[in-house]
Amino acid sequence: METTFLGRKRKRLEAAHADIGGHSAGGSHDEHHDHESLKTFGFWIFLITDCILFGTLFATYIVLRGNTNGGPTAEELFQMPGVIASTFILLTSSFTSGLAVLSMNRGNVKGLIGWLAVTALLGASFITLEITEFVHMVQAENATIGTSAFLSAFYTLVGTHGLHVSLGLVWMVALMIQLARHGITAVTKRKVNVISLYWHFLDVVWIFVFTIVYMMGVM
Repeated sequence: METTFLGRKRKRLEAAHADIGGHSAGGSHDEHHDHESLKTFGFWIFLITDCILFGTLFATYIVLRGNTNGGPTAEELFQMPGVIASTFILLTSSFTSGLAVLSMNRGNVKGLIGWLAVTALLGASFITLEITEFVHMVQAENATIGTSAFLSAFYTLVGTHGLHVSLGLVWMVALMIQLARHGITAVTKRKVNVISLYWHFLDVVWIFVFTIVYMMGVM
């Protein structure tokens, strides 16, 4: 009878221990989820500050675009075929980044990395065309950032967007390496969603650049 009593007591202790362990694991999972949510919220704050930054740069450009100081005007400088090609490339990269997210949701690691690589290649092509445009303007047209207020505002606005794209490319390459090593996890899933949102944001900003800077400049 004493053995039966001890056996029951032991089972109760084991059940209590298992219950405590289950609560501990669940709490750890909830804490990890809250940590990921907090990082996503921090990214939204970053995106809001970027909106303010680009809004300020657009307002500055609109005010200064007529101040050429006797130098070349937008109509004389801008080569629209190259700008249109850049726009098509960047918008296509937005589509491929969406395909990367779809691959992630299907659990396809190879497809996810592949579409991120295509997106990165398109982004690199965009940056190459933008640098080519800047070099041509400086060397062939002698249109530097100090030539006029118009060019100062132009280089600052377009260059800031290009810098953001370049940072996005570095971020994307680092994420592809992490995905190759660890696969699709809660952490990498959040990072893929964030980089995709960031990339779409840059595409939207470029549409405004294309319309306000280039289209209005040559009209």
